[in-house]
Amino acid sequence: MVQRFDVGPRLSEMAIHKGVVYLAGQVPDDASQDIRGQTAQVLGMIDRLLERAGTDKRHLLMVQIFLADLADFDGMNEVWDAWVPAGHAPARATVQARLARPEWRIEVVATAALPD
Repeated sequence: MVQRFDVGPRLSEMAIHKGVVYLAGQVPDDASQDIRGQTAQVLGMIDRLLERAGTDKRHLLMVQIFLADLADFDGMNEVWDAWVPAGHAPARATVQARLARPEWRIEVVATAALPD
């Protein structure tokens, strides 16, 4: 059985299947902030979605980070490093990409496990 959350005409914000939580790309609500602010917003969104699913960031399996400009890599990593619990860093990829809106500096896709 597949559970879907916040289903829209184009996508669901989250889906759960066989103990794995799949999040849609998370983007900032307030794009006027710098990369640190936008990263903090997006990671907060991930925290809230994972909580709704019954898991948390300690159970992240894979994270894909899309940056509009790789010059933001260090600023994003400052926020990321403070957010990821020691010993629980997921597999991760970071790439530069043209995002759907020019004011977005970051988009993050995440996959997590449900706790045993």
